[in-house]
Amino acid sequence: MASVGKGRRGWLKMTGTAALLMAGLPVRSQQGAATTDLSSIIVLDFDLLDDQDNPLTKAAQEVRLRNAGLQLQRELAERRLYRVADPAPAAPLQRDLRLQQENLFSCDDCADQIGRKLGVDLVMQTWVQKVSELILNLNVQIYDVKAGKVIFTKSVDMRGNDDVSWMRAVRFLVRDMAEKRERNPKYGL
Repeated sequence: MASVGKGRRGWLKMTGTAALLMAGLPVRSQQGAATTDLSSIIVLDFDLLDDQDNPLTKAAQEVRLRNAGLQLQRELAERRLYRVADPAPAAPLQRDLRLQQENLFSCDDCADQIGRKLGVDLVMQTWVQKVSELILNLNVQIYDVKAGKVIFTKSVDMRGNDDVSWMRAVRFLVRDMAEKRERNPKYGL
């Protein structure tokens, strides 16, 4: 069992396949293929674009951002879309880059620097744009380190700024990615 982060109800735990994938250990699929055949990915911490900067919601927003990142990592691993790399080794570099950049998703070479440092195939940059307390957008883009370019971008609208809407947005995002891959195995993601 692996601890993956602290949620509202204490430490979130992962068992079985998800824990093995997060640890980078090979797991056999039902068809017998090892997960080491999957592309490796690091999911960067979520950035928040919030022009309102409401101090009353700031603490809750930070918790939601952290939980969304953990949920995204867990669901990508559980659905065997990627081998999800441990983000801890990239934390100091992310902190340094955040001191130089307003956000990581619009930084031209931040994903490349982080991907090369960790030796992963892909880097998922993540951010939430808060238009109001009612309208938010959860966004991701995947950068291919070897190709040196963004290969996937997706935005999911959220209605309501609460834990349930954030969890549903992440769940929908991952489910949509998995369904696209199932319909078209050459999809590349």
